[in-house]
Amino acid sequence: MARRGLDLLDGRMLRLLRERPRDGLLEIARQLGVARGTLQARLDRLAGAGVVTGYGPDVDVAALGYGVQAFTTFEVDQPARAAIAARLRAVPQILEAHIVTGPGDIWCRIAGTSNQHVQQVIDHVLAVPGVRRSTTVVALSPVVPYRVQPLVDEVSGLSESQG
Repeated sequence: MARRGLDLLDGRMLRLLRERPRDGLLEIARQLGVARGTLQARLDRLAGAGVVTGYGPDVDVAALGYGVQAFTTFEVDQPARAAIAARLRAVPQILEAHIVTGPGDIWCRIAGTSNQHVQQVIDHVLAVPGVRRSTTVVALSPVVPYRVQPLVDEVSGLSESQG
């Protein structure tokens, strides 16, 4: 059973759009056996609901020369969080940042050209007023890369065999 407004056709459509991003909507509609207008309306509905958030290509940061990724937790002064977040957004090597629970306050994924480069990025952030300390682990290799399709499949009721 579909949840959060996704049905089986939505799941199949999103899977095909992720697997074949260069196929046009007309081709995707043909493969799904629906009218192009139906597909466009569903895609517009999902974008309007915030489910679909982008249409750009996925980019491999290692292929750009940023072969080292690290996960860093920064401990910060709580009143300074908003200002710190603004400074983090200005650092291109910070791929994402989240306020978290637990021993740290802000978790970041950092891309660097080398371990030394990652250290420079961390030192840059540590110089921001309100940032007290950091804890970092370097990623060796991905076991499960970032993905969303398994969640889409689950929510829409789409199983692997129905692709």
